Amino acid sequence: MYQCPVELALDVIGGKWRAVILAHLKERPHHYGELRRKVAGISEKMFVQRLRELQDAGLVSRAEVPPRVEYSLTEEGRSLEPALQALYDWGVSRAARTGVVIAQP
Repeated sequence: MYQCPVELALDVIGGKWRAVILAHLKERPHHYGELRRKVAGISEKMFVQRLRELQDAGLVSRAEVPPRVEYSLTEEGRSLEPALQALYDWGVSRAARTGVVIAQP
């Protein structure tokens, strides 16, 4: 049982990597290798683990698109788009206020 709805939300999407993966998939579906390259600084094992967790939570779907595998947001995952956009916007504003540089892909 959760004491607060934010606790539930963070249990599902919390942590650095899950939110980053979701943010990239918010833009469009990605093939595995393409998504892997966008999520820099994570080990292969951790990346696969986080993708599986997001699939198990019903937020990400995996489809075989020969000869590759493609990941995209499910309907449940798309319901997070406003929250992900708000986090993105806040991050941009915070970076501007504090002088933090964010690498552009």
